[in-house]
Amino acid sequence: MSNTTDTGLQSSSNDSPWWSDAVFYQIYPRSFADSDGDGIGDLGGVRDKLGYLELVGVDALWLSPVMRSPMVDHGYDVSDARDIDPLFGSLVTMDALVTEAHGRGMKVTMDLVPNHTSDQHEWFRAALAAPPGSPERARYIFRDGTGEGGSEPPNNWPSIFGGPAWHRVTEADGTPGQWYLHIFAPEQPDLNWSEPEILADLEKTMRFWLDRGVDGFRIDVAHGMAKPADLPDMDLSVNELMRNEDGDPRFDDDGVHEIHRAIRRVIDEYDGAMTVGEVWVQDNERFSRYIRPDELNLGFNFRLAEAPFDATAIRDAIDNSLDAVDRVGGVPTWTLSNHDIDREVTRYGDGDIGRRRARAMALVLLALPGVVFVYNGSELGLPNADLPDSALQDPAWLRSGGTERGRDACRVPLPWEGTEPPFGFSTSDDTWLPMPPSWAPLTVEAQLEDVDSMLSLYRTALGLRAVRPEFARPGIEWYGSPPGCLAFRRRGGVICALNTTDAPIALPPGELLLASTPLEDGMLPADAAAWLI
Repeated sequence: MSNTTDTGLQSSSNDSPWWSDAVFYQIYPRSFADSDGDGIGDLGGVRDKLGYLELVGVDALWLSPVMRSPMVDHGYDVSDARDIDPLFGSLVTMDALVTEAHGRGMKVTMDLVPNHTSDQHEWFRAALAAPPGSPERARYIFRDGTGEGGSEPPNNWPSIFGGPAWHRVTEADGTPGQWYLHIFAPEQPDLNWSEPEILADLEKTMRFWLDRGVDGFRIDVAHGMAKPADLPDMDLSVNELMRNEDGDPRFDDDGVHEIHRAIRRVIDEYDGAMTVGEVWVQDNERFSRYIRPDELNLGFNFRLAEAPFDATAIRDAIDNSLDAVDRVGGVPTWTLSNHDIDREVTRYGDGDIGRRRARAMALVLLALPGVVFVYNGSELGLPNADLPDSALQDPAWLRSGGTERGRDACRVPLPWEGTEPPFGFSTSDDTWLPMPPSWAPLTVEAQLEDVDSMLSLYRTALGLRAVRPEFARPGIEWYGSPPGCLAFRRRGGVICALNTTDAPIALPPGELLLASTPLEDGMLPADAAAWLI
């Protein structure tokens, strides 16, 4: 194999921020570990499992929302952003978690949800009680309707979860009134970011948590806070539930960048604090704007998580991800799944094929330069769970009339120990989503005792990534590879080879460091990856 292409222009220095090559572990709190026996995970459960996370070898935690919420969208409908929901614990629990994680050498970051609030937020309750044109309503996006008597929505925007993105209110006198915008569920009204009070309140929230020792934030819907002033109709021919395309007027409005500059000014007041934004933008140039030096520290790029198990598609995802950050000297981010994306074991194929491919992609993921995000359960090789309709709770399922099953299948609680549900997740058999009995071989307990398990692979790979100098430098160089395969070399020296074909291939020259599956007569098997030095 010959060297063909050099990709990745990020600079590297000894004073790089802690997050520039960190491995973040995403915790979906209600599915991680339950400490109080109600069948729902909580912060006490996270505290109980900090030793496990240290054993896995991650650098930082990302907590999905734990603020006060009616839980219509499982925490992404926030009613009080400066308190912990009792479902998860208290501020005392959160403070103890941060302190204990820091004591084990792990940072703690948490979700912020600035695009919208809960309809139970005090601001929105005040807006409903106030008349049209009032300061209370100005905090949200209220508009008069169209058509006879204002009976039609202000524009044709659909909700990401299905149905229209507008909900009509009943005024105080009992008459049909204005409409308010909700890009997600009706219980999640969008904030009006042209009002200075909105930014002032977010700054207060950020300082509240940063002062308590939180190390940074994942910004939910980071590409969606600003809206075009004229709220133009959109092209519905490209509309798809749970997705948005470039050019969608609901997202990626240029006004969002001033919001991110304001967020960055607060972040820069705190030594070592950071942000990573959820940025569903495909165009590399437009994506790069979010991570300019005065905006987000990092932006989630989901190309690798969306790529099929195909060498050409995977290389394209890597190239585009690197191109997007190189335009502004940024740091790339990589993930294979999260709470909104089907688990990789399921995406890549059924049963053993999916597991083999997920093992291979774990090595690709952890060989890449930059920041890695691992969704809880990925290190166990969990697949999506096959849930009955009666168990589904995602707003997408409820709002789509049962045509979109939503994200529940990738959110099922983690199996810790034992041979039957709830596998040590809770003392209650009635977990918030049912756990498949077939997960018995996938528990943490079972995998810790198996040197060939997915968990053992992750632990070994993370350990090597943390200490080997071959992983120390940014940037990659592509090697020439047979069709259906790829190989790249980190500038530090490690080589990663991936075989997506159905036959073994010869490895590049070098000493084998780690393989996702045993070699066959010195060759890399089908659906496998290897590291060499």
